[in-house]
Amino acid sequence: MKYNIVGEPLPAVICDVDAGETLITESGAMSWMSPNMKMETTSGGGLGKMFGRMLSGETLFLNRYTAQGGKGQIAFASSFPGSIRAIEIAPGREVIAQKSAFLASESTVQLSTFFQKKMGAGFFGGEGFVMQKLSGQGIAFVEIDGYAVEYNLDAGECIVVDTGYLALMDSTCSLEVVTVPGVKNALFGGEGIFNTVVNGPGKVVLQTMPASAVAGSIIPYIPSGN
Repeated sequence: MKYNIVGEPLPAVICDVDAGETLITESGAMSWMSPNMKMETTSGGGLGKMFGRMLSGETLFLNRYTAQGGKGQIAFASSFPGSIRAIEIAPGREVIAQKSAFLASESTVQLSTFFQKKMGAGFFGGEGFVMQKLSGQGIAFVEIDGYAVEYNLDAGECIVVDTGYLALMDSTCSLEVVTVPGVKNALFGGEGIFNTVVNGPGKVVLQTMPASAVAGSIIPYIPSGN
């Protein structure tokens, strides 16, 4: 497979595939394709994985697109202004991503549910109790809300992240939730009561414009119904 990411901040990834090559994506992510790309809708591993995808913000079903009779082309567009990142997945190089980050991947990449080890990380950390884990082998495309900022954390290093700004991290990283110190800071600081702390070692990718933050800034300007 060859690919080209175009059009930021409203990006799409255009994939050129060989005959018989298959890509998987969530329902509704395909934007355009050559006529020899055959689509097959699948549960992607049965009811258990379907339920896990629902919890992690994905659609219940996955679509498989296979080039038939020759080379094919297919494009997947981002659902929110930002960027698309191509991530090389391999054994020992799995990543954990935010809800709805998965866009598409080679069929050898496995999409599964990742549960936080600490309950607090799920209910208060802003990323949800359930996140996505990408494993297996191959290229996966993920959506980043806004601009992506990368940090490489050594063992013992950490970074404090406000709600919603964590896009993805290596599976070698871990999450914990801490309270903002001081009652006045927590109540009047405008940053919320909890922060997410990402501990190394591993790469962390942050995003500058979470969809949740954009929605929160727009809500006050929406007229309320009578």
